[in-house]
Amino acid sequence: MAMLTNRRKEMAVAASLVAPFVLTFALVFLYPAIRLVELSFTNSPLIGEGEWVGFDNFSRLLSDKLFLTSLRNNGYFVLLTVIPTTVLALCIALMINRLRGSVQALALAIFFLPYILPVSVVTQIWTWMLDFQFGVLQPVIAFFFGKSVAVFKNPYWAMPTVALVTIWWTNGFNVLLFIAGLRNIPKDYYEAAQLDGATRMQLFRRVTWPLLWPVTALVLTLQMILQLKIFDQIYLLTKGGPFNSSYVMLLMVYREAFQLNHGGYASAIALVLFIVIAAFSVLQYQLLRAGGRR
Repeated sequence: MAMLTNRRKEMAVAASLVAPFVLTFALVFLYPAIRLVELSFTNSPLIGEGEWVGFDNFSRLLSDKLFLTSLRNNGYFVLLTVIPTTVLALCIALMINRLRGSVQALALAIFFLPYILPVSVVTQIWTWMLDFQFGVLQPVIAFFFGKSVAVFKNPYWAMPTVALVTIWWTNGFNVLLFIAGLRNIPKDYYEAAQLDGATRMQLFRRVTWPLLWPVTALVLTLQMILQLKIFDQIYLLTKGGPFNSSYVMLLMVYREAFQLNHGGYASAIALVLFIVIAAFSVLQYQLLRAGGRR
């Protein structure tokens, strides 16, 4: 009997500790998610009731050229950022890992500093540097391309420039993950390989890369999720232009929901984006895990 009473007390204590998280999760995430799915099958405005329309919103998406453009732009942005930022972060981490003491700490701080800046500050910095008339980077662009370019108003430059800003801003976090992964590799492995006459490239290929693969898979997956959700930089730098060349799905959700008051249609777009992110992230992570076992 005493054992049963103690068990009940333990369960009550455990429930009291878990309850705040469960309630917060249900209120902040679960209910809005359920409400989003419900709204996606209606023609309701952002606030208020609407009529049930079934799959009409989703069939409308298939013929909406702006949606197809935004979906293509999301994929283009992923290609411009995910692999390049992962490769760059790995190279930086390998260089920083060779440093020692305060020099290493300083180098790590320099690369991590942009990550702690708000997106509004980051975009303002790059807007100043790339200003068509007074930007400090315009002479560099003119040197390589023969003339200055209004990068955020040029349909060929807009998305790659936003990708460059994003890589500069977020890469510090990826560097930190790779540094943590490198520090978890036992030094004994390197010493044993060096005794066998392994070169620096062989050390990387046979020791560093295989043991760092789980961290690489994590970075690639996180970047896939983050870059598919791109919104802030696009909204602040290009507003989706010029000529919809940088128009992405979350910008379309914002437009339909908060500017046109199409809550049901915006919910359908958001639900499709969620499915795309979930499917690609799970698929990519499983493929990377399978590749790491080889």
